[in-house]
Amino acid sequence: MRKFIIFIIFIAVITIITRGVYAQQVSLSLSPPLLELFIKPGKSIMVAYQLKNFGDPAFINLKILPFTAKDNLGNIRIKSEFEGPVRFGLDNSDLQLERPFFLKTNSSQQILLRIRIPENISDGDYYYSLLAETSPPTATEGIGSARAKATIGSNILITISNSGNIDIKPRVVLFDILNKFKFNLLGKIIKIFDSADKIPVVLIVENKGKNMIKPEGQITLKGNFGETAKYDIIPKNILAESERLIEATPSATINCDKGRDAACRVSTSLILSGFFIGKYNLSTQVSFGENSPMIFGSTTFYAFPFKVGGGILLTSLIVIYIISRHSREGGL
Repeated sequence: MRKFIIFIIFIAVITIITRGVYAQQVSLSLSPPLLELFIKPGKSIMVAYQLKNFGDPAFINLKILPFTAKDNLGNIRIKSEFEGPVRFGLDNSDLQLERPFFLKTNSSQQILLRIRIPENISDGDYYYSLLAETSPPTATEGIGSARAKATIGSNILITISNSGNIDIKPRVVLFDILNKFKFNLLGKIIKIFDSADKIPVVLIVENKGKNMIKPEGQITLKGNFGETAKYDIIPKNILAESERLIEATPSATINCDKGRDAACRVSTSLILSGFFIGKYNLSTQVSFGENSPMIFGSTTFYAFPFKVGGGILLTSLIVIYIISRHSREGGL
């Protein structure tokens, strides 16, 4: 009887805990995820966004905050306070920025964002994010609540120009190969790979202008036997006065389980895969649209079948040893 009472109490406690703790599920989507505007001073534009809630019912707060480039990988740093001359507002009759509204499960809300550009604004780029942030639910007295909070954003890239022209000032910061073995020969760096190695390539471009730019072009590999391979650059925005790692496709992959390879420690633009023998020239040419300046980069590497040669040499030595030993034993 005593064990039965203890069991009943245990079940009751578990039931109370299970009912009392509620983990809110948060899942939002906001489209379009990226907005690029080229606009003159004194103009305004209205953009329609769609916000969907796939999680539990939640209160959503909308706000606009500026951002800057965080690194050369395309990540951004959102500022904590609004700044800048661009003005934002909502054309919805029932919504306002910085004022939470309720959104049910599996429902959506159209957001009509009005963007106004002042007359006296300076030419250049202005970067903002439209953020939709959930407000954690208020805990009911006597009930524990696992409060979930999520933020989703859509970046707004605004280019202002009175004349219609943009400031394009790109430069190649780095175009090189990451390799394990290199040595200096008469003041020249010689980079050496095994023929079976994968070749990691890094291309970083700096945008010294006042407007964002989008690269296009190719990375070209030429071998000493006349073979040529071309890899298209993936066009991604480089924000004003920032750097970005430029990627090309297609690209191989490197097994980073052991983490010994140089390409496992840094991000790469392209990884070349194949069986390489001899000298190879790697070059790139990048442009940024019609009538834009072209920038270039080049480097060289050498590849030899060290592993294959070593294996053949080791096999030959073993065979010679076996034959020699067999001959000696036969002579005896």
